Amino acid sequence: MPDVEEKVPLKDPGDAECGSCKLEASAPTGENESGPEDHPPFLCITGPIDTVDNVSKLNNNTGMNRDFHMEEKVLPPSSLEGKVKETMHNAFWDHLKEQLSATPPDFSCALELLKEIKEILLSLLLPRQNRLRSDIEEALDTELLKQKAEHGALDVPHLSKHILDTMTLLCAPVRDEAVQKLENITDPVWLLRGIFQVLGLMKMDMVNYTIQSLQPHLQEHSIQHERATFQELLNKQPSLLSHTTKWLTQAAADLTTPLPTCPDTSDSVSVASSSPSEAAISPEPLSPTMVLSQGFLNLLLWDPEDEDFPETLLMDRTQLQELESQLSQLTILASVLLVASSFSGSVLFGSPQFVDKLKHITKDVMEEFKYRPEEAMQTVSEQVSQEIHQSLKNMGLAALSSENTVSLIGQLQNIAKKENCVRSVIDQRIHLFLKCCLVLGVQRSLLDLPGGLTVIEAELAELGQKFVSLTHRNQKVFGPYYTEILKTLIPPAQALETEVESL
Repeated sequence: MPDVEEKVPLKDPGDAECGSCKLEASAPTGENESGPEDHPPFLCITGPIDTVDNVSKLNNNTGMNRDFHMEEKVLPPSSLEGKVKETMHNAFWDHLKEQLSATPPDFSCALELLKEIKEILLSLLLPRQNRLRSDIEEALDTELLKQKAEHGALDVPHLSKHILDTMTLLCAPVRDEAVQKLENITDPVWLLRGIFQVLGLMKMDMVNYTIQSLQPHLQEHSIQHERATFQELLNKQPSLLSHTTKWLTQAAADLTTPLPTCPDTSDSVSVASSSPSEAAISPEPLSPTMVLSQGFLNLLLWDPEDEDFPETLLMDRTQLQELESQLSQLTILASVLLVASSFSGSVLFGSPQFVDKLKHITKDVMEEFKYRPEEAMQTVSEQVSQEIHQSLKNMGLAALSSENTVSLIGQLQNIAKKENCVRSVIDQRIHLFLKCCLVLGVQRSLLDLPGGLTVIEAELAELGQKFVSLTHRNQKVFGPYYTEILKTLIPPAQALETEVESL
């Protein structure tokens, strides 16, 4: 993987050494916030980027993933490492308290802390902030502070107040509240401890802002480099695109084959409603856009034993498998909710709290569903029927009859079968939604969800965005190759576009 080096000339916020004491304070995860227009010199890329694998990892982690951000490792308090670290931190701050409480006060550790704070504050500055740099240098002048300490005149509370004022000027808006809370702390030791914690958040904010600022450059560089690297491999192996060609050929064939209909219509759940989105996509003539979209959808159904995976998507295979797992879980979730809605009534099912309870019940057994679907759905059917019964009772509505209860449990348990009608139709509609996302965009597709999917709108939005981001990146890199392959699959009279790269 390319060397990604954070050029932060300091230890992590809160790391300070004083004699035999060493503090390694860990701050909570920072949020990514917009910063000043200047690009601070916090991140640089060094070393060669010499393989498709390396470039793809860089894309997925930084350039092409808009949600990517650095997080500081937070150890579980119950872990041995977490307990040891907490003990060391407490020992350091206790030692500092003893020094400041001594007569006369010992400022040796306090001086080291103030020096560290000064370095962190300076590291957060932008090149144009010369006046603020001068203020920090003057207020936290190391030699001057040392002289004051030797004469017992070091005013730690006053310096802490000046530090807080500076932090207020430098922090992102999301940190304003944290800095304001520090102003109410009167104990000098606890105040310094809080200052280090918030400085850690501010430092992480700056790193994340830098990453976001560099994304456009990383995107363009990585796309061009990955394509060039692939071309070098293709020059050496002319048959390198054979699996990719087979994949797109199958996608084109799938578009001319009608979807199978579900023969099971005995369930009380109606799944026959259609969506304008379906009408908008189904009659589309064969085109590069539709073939490629169908091809990407087919990847979510790929048999793990099939080794003929498209060469252009090998680096994305793990992510695609994760999306496939997420899609399967949403299919089960939506199927359970659709069945439950027909027995709950509009009043009860119109309660967001009730729907959330059913979601939690279903999500809790998703891991078990992978290996023991029958047992998992038996658990879900029992808990869902109990929840419906109790909720109807609490609202003063008529409880389910014995016959309806048996029918509800039976229909829920049948979802464990792959050929179940409700499950099959929901699966088709989620795939239709994802196809809409590729052609129309996620937000537009969410405006017109097929029946049975509105209750999982938030989950679908997340899935759709991940899927679109992955396919968009892949098209950017390999679009020219797809274009050449599709020219051989689609008659010129039917082709609506000629360049896949622009999709």
